[in-house]
Amino acid sequence: MLKRSQISLLKSLSRHHFQSSPKPIYYFPTNSLSSLPAHQLAPNSVPITKLSFQLGQASFFSTGSRTEPGALSDYNKEVDTINLRFAEAREEIEMAMESKETVYFNEEAECARAAVKDVLDLFGELLGKLKESEKEALQRSMGLKIEQLKAELRQLEEE
Repeated sequence: MLKRSQISLLKSLSRHHFQSSPKPIYYFPTNSLSSLPAHQLAPNSVPITKLSFQLGQASFFSTGSRTEPGALSDYNKEVDTINLRFAEAREEIEMAMESKETVYFNEEAECARAAVKDVLDLFGELLGKLKESEKEALQRSMGLKIEQLKAELRQLEEE
């Protein structure tokens, strides 16, 4: 019962978005960090000259190239949506596994399939919008989660 309440709360929150609050803007003095000797910086840190700042925020990648305003925000929103839907899909798979050998199994399994398809579609759409280097970064950060979801669905189908 508690799991169903949590799932319905998550679904409700995903359907009814909250208004975003304005993010604070931080200004970084570029001359103070660039004047530090390299041995005083943290290991594997990116020198400040390689970072690109736009509207008070670092761009998506620290390659020095500028992204359009809002691109980082859009990317983060899409990744957050995928992560939320990923959690929902895993819950749906878990509920389907628990309802195995009951009259509710087919319905629960269908909900799980639809949720996984939704995640895979969103992930594919995001990959389609990115450049090759960005695709590789996204695959490294989220690829294992997507494969885990596919494997859990296959396990549900096999049982």
